[in-house]
Amino acid sequence: QVQLVESGGGLVQAGGSLRLSCAASGRTFSGYAMGWFRQAPGKEREFVAAITWSTGRTYYADSVSGRFTISKDNAKNTVYLQMSTLKPEDTAVYYCAAALRRIAPRPDRSVTYDYWGQGTQVTVSS
Repeated sequence: QVQLVESGGGLVQAGGSLRLSCAASGRTFSGYAMGWFRQAPGKEREFVAAITWSTGRTYYADSVSGRFTISKDNAKNTVYLQMSTLKPEDTAVYYCAAALRRIAPRPDRSVTYDYWGQGTQVTVSS
């Protein structure tokens, strides 16, 4: 079993920045990749970004490319999402997810991931 714990959410003004963290733990965690998704009220969960543990290859949704950066610390089994130039439309609950298998060619699909965190709220005020 893998446990994922997100942190770092909060309230920020438009144009501001936040950094989310996701710490992974488990009996024998050796996941292939980690991803971030988000879900706004009344909307479906959507892909934000993903990164592979071994090569550090990254994937981004078009809506966040150039503003968000995903990174990892293998020693800490932790993935980060640095969010900059935040917009009100970035307001959502952000979820961390872990994949135990190859995520390409569809890192943006929820079904690609095996474990999910509980989510952390990000609110961007205008």
